[in-house]
Amino acid sequence: MPHSASAKKRHRQNLRDREQNRVVKSEIRSKIRKVLEAITGGDVATAKEQFKGMTKSTDRAASLGTIHRNRAARIKSRISARIKNAEKGTVASKPAVKGRKAATKA
Repeated sequence: MPHSASAKKRHRQNLRDREQNRVVKSEIRSKIRKVLEAITGGDVATAKEQFKGMTKSTDRAASLGTIHRNRAARIKSRISARIKNAEKGTVASKPAVKGRKAATKA
């Protein structure tokens, strides 16, 4: 528990900021889920519209420091690749990771 006045204030700020960060991250996850649902449903046009909103949210979160800018770029890149594959007609549950062998159960 903080003792000094400045530590008490900092604690209050941390609690407030943590709650706001949780809201923003939850919003991003929800938007990602909506895009992925549209892709798996085969609705590429809806997925593209949802992707625009998701991109805006991730960029805003990165600019505010809620998530790292590289994470925002990685999210956008992976979802964009899935949308492009859906346009081609191939929908994968997860995109292949370069340099790794496919896991097989024995």
